[in-house]
Amino acid sequence: MPEHREVVADEIQNWIRSHLFDQVPIAISIIDRDYRIVDANPHFEKLYGAWEDRPCYEVYKGRDEPCLECAAMKTFEDGRVRVREEQGMVSDGDQMDYLVQMVPVRGPLGAIRFIVEMSTDISPVKRLEREKREAERLAAVGETVAGIAHGIKNVLMGLEGGMYAVNSGIELGDDARIARGWTTLEENVDRISQFVKEFLGFARGRETATSLVDPNAPAQDVVTLFKEEAARSGVRLEADLQPDIGLLPLDADGIHTCLANLVSNAIDACLVSETRRQFAVTLASRFEDDTLVYEVTDNGGGMDYEISRKVFSKFFTTKGSDRGTGLGLLTTKRIVNQHGGSVSFTSKEGEGSVFRIELPRDRLPRPKTPEQSDDRNRLNG
Repeated sequence: MPEHREVVADEIQNWIRSHLFDQVPIAISIIDRDYRIVDANPHFEKLYGAWEDRPCYEVYKGRDEPCLECAAMKTFEDGRVRVREEQGMVSDGDQMDYLVQMVPVRGPLGAIRFIVEMSTDISPVKRLEREKREAERLAAVGETVAGIAHGIKNVLMGLEGGMYAVNSGIELGDDARIARGWTTLEENVDRISQFVKEFLGFARGRETATSLVDPNAPAQDVVTLFKEEAARSGVRLEADLQPDIGLLPLDADGIHTCLANLVSNAIDACLVSETRRQFAVTLASRFEDDTLVYEVTDNGGGMDYEISRKVFSKFFTTKGSDRGTGLGLLTTKRIVNQHGGSVSFTSKEGEGSVFRIELPRDRLPRPKTPEQSDDRNRLNG
């Protein structure tokens, strides 16, 4: 009976070899602890060329030494199955995007002796992704041009109105008309200046300058900045900041920009509300589920469905063409994304809105080391 089992086992192994290992349409290789390929299937050889007694980093990458972030090395160390996207070089010298899965193979005593690597060519998918991103970029360029043209057209109309008032005032000898026209010209020059600065700032973007900071510091600065202005407009601005959150790696200026945008929008939402009540805006912070949360709550006019779905669209603003470019929330979203977080909102027409920023601790950017800062300063200098 034992001999029969051995015969059956050999038949199963031969079947697996001939039907799975040799015929599956994915590249399979087996590497040892010295990172040398000890076996591979025909599909692997078709893609990557000769592999016998060659290290995996040479066959996959054309390198003379192991990769700096070697996933196989980590799998040998911790025994975890890994799935990751890589770029490699195929036998004809072209670059290929592939999805690789690494499975450890243990010996009788539990030690990891080999790793089975299975790689699938995902170059066509990556090519489609790049084409999609390019199409989106071109669409964004067109939308940007349209938005700029629309904004400039509005400013030009104001400038033309101011020029007409000044010219007609001069012809009629009407000093009051001249003064009104001149004021209109000054206002529209300021508008176009602010308009251009906002677009340039958004187009340039900014690198995150991360350091360990108290998350409540930028929040408190924003409340202090807007409190008096809000009070003059009849809006009560309050802070509800959880104490002792601790230091976290944040771009303090970036977070300040995000919270200032949200608080400014909340105050405006109160001012344009059609109902009369005691308006209030609250900026809150708290730490929950290992995530830093900021919330800006207002009891202003709120938004209906049509407005809500356009909130994060380019150039969309509820402030009117003379007050906003629609870039504030886009800038906020970009900065939050750079911190590995997300921004969301809920709103009910006639009752108000809540904007929520969530920044998971494990996704926050790492503060730059002094050496990295010195290197960057030398490059910029």
